[in-house]
Amino acid sequence: MCGHLSMSLQMERSSLLLSTAIRQLVRLSQTRHLAAKPLKPSKAKGKESQVKHFVDFRRVEVIGGGGGHGCMALTSLHRKEWAGPDGGNGGNGGHVVFKASANRKSLIDLDPVIRADSGGKGHARNCHGKNAEHLMVEVPVGTVVKDEDGKTLSSLEASGEYYVAARGGAGGHGNHFFLSNENRAPAYAEAGAEGQRRVLLVELKTMAHAGLIGFPNAGKSTLLRAISRARPKVASYPFTTLNPHIGMVMYDDFEQIAVADIPGLISGAHLNRGLGISFLRHIQRCTCLLYVLDLSVDDPWTQLHDLQFELDQYEEGLSQRPCAIVANKIDLPQADENLRALRDHVTLPVFPVSARERVGIQQLLVHLRELYDTYAERKGTGW
Repeated sequence: MCGHLSMSLQMERSSLLLSTAIRQLVRLSQTRHLAAKPLKPSKAKGKESQVKHFVDFRRVEVIGGGGGHGCMALTSLHRKEWAGPDGGNGGNGGHVVFKASANRKSLIDLDPVIRADSGGKGHARNCHGKNAEHLMVEVPVGTVVKDEDGKTLSSLEASGEYYVAARGGAGGHGNHFFLSNENRAPAYAEAGAEGQRRVLLVELKTMAHAGLIGFPNAGKSTLLRAISRARPKVASYPFTTLNPHIGMVMYDDFEQIAVADIPGLISGAHLNRGLGISFLRHIQRCTCLLYVLDLSVDDPWTQLHDLQFELDQYEEGLSQRPCAIVANKIDLPQADENLRALRDHVTLPVFPVSARERVGIQQLLVHLRELYDTYAERKGTGW
């Protein structure tokens, strides 16, 4: 009797401890969701020389596989020299298929020329050629496929969706196919059809949740290195970055935000000065904008006005996307005075930072998470 009583008391104590632990876990998860804290980027893996830039646009030529040729053959059997035609058909060529995959983030692995395999040719004794396998090319989710005129052909919005970019040619018929009562020994076969060939423009609808925008030498690459494990090249001369780089900002609730380092713009970028059109196209694919201004330059608010003018000239309303100002190089002597003048001339939130000295990064990342929760996540642009 005493043994049963002690066992029941132990079971009640265990259930009480389990329910208490579950309540603590629920309370901890709710607290983390309400106030997610950014994590410091850990040491980068590998060598810096292995850094790959981000590619969000490709012009590719896709070629479907050609069909195999039909065979022209006449059978000769024992005691039946003229047994008739027995040439087999050629196999069909393979298609080039773009398939959306969550494992792909960039178009850097997309070759400029993509060609599918051709079908096998037919053989005697009615042996047909082998059909070629379709070439499945994985692309990131959110890839848009257009023709040379800019007309949208397909938009791959979910993982697993596919688009047949180029169809393979049909296999040719062998001479046995043409056997009829009128022609008992056809001495011809059909050649396989050529695969479809065309040029396509492949681009990403969304490149990153936030884009770092500024003039050359504003400190965008240094800032990306400070908030993520990305390692873009940093130097003291302009146009160090010629291709966008993507860095992932980590938070303690396991959320990740993609931030893009956009190459520096110059005045007249909307007229394609300094490769401005290609750089502005990257900005078009960012949900939120972070204007990186250089506080070492007098009248820093003029940088913001010039940047907004270039964006609106490229696409009307582009500068009106959710944005904030990152006042960089706050560690310089003249930065405090320029910061006060900047805040007097703008209405957007201003975050003074020093990307080189890692000063003010925490407040910026907290605001970045607020922009992400309000806009990017609601629009479904998460990676």
